[in-house]
Amino acid sequence: MPPRLPLPALPTLLALLLTGCVPATERPSWRVYALQRQRPGDGLAVVSRPGGEGLHLWLEVNTAEKGICTPLWTPDGARLRGGDGDQPTSSGRAPREEFFQSMAHGPVRLALQRQLRRLCRERAPESAFRWQPPPRRPRDLAPETHPLLEARDLLSHPRAVRRAEKRLLGLPLTPEDWDDRPLPPPPEGP
Repeated sequence: MPPRLPLPALPTLLALLLTGCVPATERPSWRVYALQRQRPGDGLAVVSRPGGEGLHLWLEVNTAEKGICTPLWTPDGARLRGGDGDQPTSSGRAPREEFFQSMAHGPVRLALQRQLRRLCRERAPESAFRWQPPPRRPRDLAPETHPLLEARDLLSHPRAVRRAEKRLLGLPLTPEDWDDRPLPPPPEGP
């Protein structure tokens, strides 16, 4: 009597057979590699769609906590094109759903962890890297904040910008152009 397959193995075998029927050009390669955004190490390419398309994830780290460096998750990556070739490009914005689908793949999360660890070593060599897993569902996202836009020390004072504009235009500077007192907080509301 021939051996019988256990019932749970049957759907797995069927899925493998059906996957083998799809040509390689119509399947994503799930290739994952570092892809520079502005500086080396601040981006990751994930070929998650057929034809070499996918995501160009933008990597950023948070060094606000003294001695600790953690990932800052940005689920809005760029659309990757030519990801399986030697000249990948990115433009536009990929849907967030693709980000969450990519986070379901272990090799993508492992590559993210390695790349973010390197980025932390580069940006804050004295800080310890603390891995925080990426969000896997929309509800896992932290409330939307823009720490780089809210950090006052990272934004130029408006009067300093005005001074630079006047210098470029050849306009005379007035005493009020030199008043760099702290600005009042922005008004509440939309």
